[in-house]
Amino acid sequence: MSDDATPADDRRPDDVSRPNDGRRHEPLEEPEWPVIESAVEYETGWFVGGYDLVEQPDGGRKKYYWAELATAVVVVAVTDGRVLFVEQYRPTIRETQLELPAGIVEAGESFTAAGTRELREETGFEASSASLLQDVWCSTGLLRHRRGYVFAEGLEPAERSLDANEFLTPRAVSVEEALAVARAEPTNDATVEGLLLARDEGLL
Repeated sequence: MSDDATPADDRRPDDVSRPNDGRRHEPLEEPEWPVIESAVEYETGWFVGGYDLVEQPDGGRKKYYWAELATAVVVVAVTDGRVLFVEQYRPTIRETQLELPAGIVEAGESFTAAGTRELREETGFEASSASLLQDVWCSTGLLRHRRGYVFAEGLEPAERSLDANEFLTPRAVSVEEALAVARAEPTNDATVEGLLLARDEGLL
């Protein structure tokens, strides 16, 4: 699959640099329902929270609250018949999970560039080939958060480079067992979705 062979017609080719700054998304579409007011109530280096005061079709008005997170990438990487995972503790839910490598898309990066970088940093493997499987909005009832799923292969050993707050242990699971392992609790949406997308494309 090539980088621009994505299912949605309005999705730009992945080799086009995305115009966000790694924290904010590209401008949203023009609203179908009039936005009377848009306000930011909380802002950190990690996320922005606020609301849009919207006029609904019946004429009523309601505040729709949102939290905007950095655009992210999730990587399904296969080598020698095995899928690469990382094991890490998630303080937010107080559980250790086996997850696909993932991270933030930095300024000027495509999903594939971010995916190969995160894969190298977290697992110590460099991919010679990467393609965009899907680009989605996540938890649209609350979040403004975009996520890309990347498939990587042609892996060669490289040097890991973890961030100061990353405490990860790389794990490898056979392709045949990967989805069952990912679905075992505790699990998370990004890992299960990434493997299902890769399987649907005939890559697993």
